[in-house]
Amino acid sequence: MDISGAIMLGVVQGLTEFLPVSSSGHLVLLQKLFGIQEPALLFDTMLHAGTLLAVFVVLRRDILAILRRIIQPLTGFLILATIPAVVAALVFEDAIEHAFQSGRFLGFSFLFTSALLIIAELLSRRTINSKKMTVIDALVIGVLQAVAIIPGVSRSGATISGALSRGLERNFAARFSFLLSIPAILGALVFQLKDLLKAPLTADVANGGSVGGNANGISAVAIIAGTASAAIVGFFAMHLMLKIVREKSLFGFAIYTAALGALVIVDQCVTHFVF
Repeated sequence: MDISGAIMLGVVQGLTEFLPVSSSGHLVLLQKLFGIQEPALLFDTMLHAGTLLAVFVVLRRDILAILRRIIQPLTGFLILATIPAVVAALVFEDAIEHAFQSGRFLGFSFLFTSALLIIAELLSRRTINSKKMTVIDALVIGVLQAVAIIPGVSRSGATISGALSRGLERNFAARFSFLLSIPAILGALVFQLKDLLKAPLTADVANGGSVGGNANGISAVAIIAGTASAAIVGFFAMHLMLKIVREKSLFGFAIYTAALGALVIVDQCVTHFVF
């Protein structure tokens, strides 16, 4: 993969990780559309690290407030909401990997994301959106995050939708979703690092060699470019998403994911241009 390809994937990762359109679904779609082979493991890991850096920068005050007082309700809610995704990842690891490779249910997953966003907006408009978070709220959000492991189901869309549907304040819903992305992304990094330790380097990375344990490795320069683009774009995407959730609606994203899902289903069933 050349530098331009790495930057493109970094931009896509940075945008779709935080906008409610599914980063995993877009990655699968791009790989099918442009014939991109699965990125080298180290490159994929570094893209996640780039988006994690964006979270740390944007939510630095929230994170510092938690670190200053670890024992507080918000910490408990974050832990509780993380558990379902951890269990799902461990129990359904093989099925999830197959879903990523085949993209079989990608179209329906995009439609599911669209439905979540629409339902959340409709429910949100019927409530005051000022209630305090409860254990049930955290569990609902956590279960939806677990469902979002499926490619095409947006993690940010599912968790924000869960919070809005439970009547939580819009700004808090978005910030809680992004805080919840920290253990989610860290979990993905841990899984990738576990496999990365088993994958030998094909050349010396420090000398600009390729990495990834295969002949289609990615240069160190491309890795840096991809990571930087993921971090920078992720930074702006988070700010944009926080503003949209506070001041506008999620219907625009629902229309986009619905249209994308319909196109994918038509292609999978009829045209077969991509799938």
